[in-house]
Amino acid sequence: MVYRVGTRENMAEISAKLVKELREKTGAGMMDCKKALQESDSDMTKAMEWLRQKGITSAEKKAGRTAAEGLVDSYIHTGGRIGVLVEVNCETDFVARRPEFQALVRDIAMQIAACPNVEYVRIEDIPEDVAQKESEIEMGRDDLGNKPKNIKEKIVEGRVQKRLKELSLLDQPYIRDQSITIAELVKQSVAKLGENIQVRRFTRFLLGEGIEKEETNFAAEVAAQTGQK
Repeated sequence: MVYRVGTRENMAEISAKLVKELREKTGAGMMDCKKALQESDSDMTKAMEWLRQKGITSAEKKAGRTAAEGLVDSYIHTGGRIGVLVEVNCETDFVARRPEFQALVRDIAMQIAACPNVEYVRIEDIPEDVAQKESEIEMGRDDLGNKPKNIKEKIVEGRVQKRLKELSLLDQPYIRDQSITIAELVKQSVAKLGENIQVRRFTRFLLGEGIEKEETNFAAEVAAQTGQK
């Protein structure tokens, strides 16, 4: 099935499958999704950008609403060596009890466990001094020594942004579907459940982290136990 959108002079055929996919990703209405796909020549990424620019996506509209309900959930990785606590908020206790919301929270907790470099929920949460330190490190790289200043600054900016994304949970590719990020996963849930959803905070526990472990000489230990010198 295809939708025909536009004038006779500029008739674009938009598949129902693409419209459905865009609606699931953004929560926008069917006609808005068809219009966005028409304006972007059926390019999904450009269509999502078009909707955001127009302020049409349901996730964007709900982002300013208070989300004070939700769940604090945990995930313990097999073997009990990694544990995660995460708080994800929604607007009502009703949605917090929905299986879809609970599954989202569990998936986010698993994502955190699988991403040891992630330290913050979003890039905006990263302290300015951390970003400044990363910039200083990149500026001192040997491979940039002979670059013109303006080129060097652009390269450093790109590298720093890449590094900051590595620290941000919402910018991580979703472990169950690498084609979307955690931010996009949350937006899909906003569209599905009809409420503002926010990842508020998390803590990761790694067994033995921060403990200074005594170094032992295994051969000497065995010799001592057997009475040998």
